[in-house]
Amino acid sequence: MEKNKGSSNFEYIEYFSRYREIIPDFEEFLEYLKVPHQQYFRINNLKVSEEEEAKLLKILESKGILAEEILAIPKFYRVVNNEEVSLGNVKEYGLGLIHSMTLASSLPVIALDPKPGELILDLCSAPGGKTALMAMLTEDKAIIVANDKRIDRLTALSANLKRLGVTSVIITRSKGEEFPFGIEFDKVLVDAPCSGEGRYKVGLEGEILYQKGQGRSNLPSIQKGLLVRACDLTKPGGIIVYSTCTINPEENEEVVDYLLRKRQVKLLDWEAPLPISPGLTEWNEKPFHPEMTKTKRFYAHKIKAVGFFVAKIQKL
Repeated sequence: MEKNKGSSNFEYIEYFSRYREIIPDFEEFLEYLKVPHQQYFRINNLKVSEEEEAKLLKILESKGILAEEILAIPKFYRVVNNEEVSLGNVKEYGLGLIHSMTLASSLPVIALDPKPGELILDLCSAPGGKTALMAMLTEDKAIIVANDKRIDRLTALSANLKRLGVTSVIITRSKGEEFPFGIEFDKVLVDAPCSGEGRYKVGLEGEILYQKGQGRSNLPSIQKGLLVRACDLTKPGGIIVYSTCTINPEENEEVVDYLLRKRQVKLLDWEAPLPISPGLTEWNEKPFHPEMTKTKRFYAHKIKAVGFFVAKIQKL
C-alpha cells in the first residue's frame, strides 16, 4: 500500500465525513480503520478432503498459525495471531492446500451461487481468488471463463489456479466492456475495478493508506460499461452479480441504478452470511430505484474484513 503523497497530514476523518450519515456506528468505523487487515484463508476442497481438514489445521498450528473457524462461511478460517505470521510463507500455501483471501471476497461468489455444469463468466477475474472459489464450490465441474485485460494480472491468475489445482477455467484477455458476443452465459460476475475504500487503513499520523488506482474520476463510467456488457452476455433468466470493495454510492448503487434504467433486469434478494446494511435509495438528493434496498453493503467494522458492496441481478 502507498501513502497519499498529495496531502502530507491528510485527515482520514475529513475524507470519510461525507459518509457519516450512511455508515452505521460511524465512530466505531473510524476506529477500525486503525486496525491492520485481518488474514483469512480457505481450505481448498479440491485438494483436501473433509477427513484431512483437521490434520491440516494441526500442521498449520505446529507452524505457528492459529486458526479459528468461521461458522457462517464453510471452510473459511481467521488467523488468530494475525500480525505474527504470513500465510504466503508456509509450504501448505505453496502446495495449494489453503488459499489466502479476505472473508468478504467470498460474498459475491456466494451471491452468484455457482453450480456444476453452468457456464460462468468472471469478467474482471485477476488475480483469481473469486474464480478459484467458484471452482471449489462447484467441485471443478462448472465451465468458468476467467477474463482480464492486463497480461501481468493474467499471469498471477494462471499461477493461482495452477497452484490450487483448478482445471475448469478458460482464461481470456479482453477489455471487459468489449468482451466479444457469441456465447450466452448462465451467470456473470462483475467484481469491478473501484476506488477500494473498503480496503483503506490509516497510518499513525492519520494519513490514508490505499491501493494503487484510488482517485480515478472515470471509474463509474467504466463500471457502468462493464455491468451493461455483463448483462448483454447473460442469457435471459440468467444471473449477474456486481460487486466492489468501496463505500462510494457513485460506484455502487448509482451503477446498478443505471443498469436498471438501461436493460430489462430486476434486483434479487439473497441470504447473506455476514452482517449487512441495505443499499441506498438516495444519495446527494439523487433518488435510486426503491428496490435498491435488496443490494447489500458490508462495512469493514461490522464484518471484521474488507468492506464490500454486492448486488444480485436477474436478466429478464
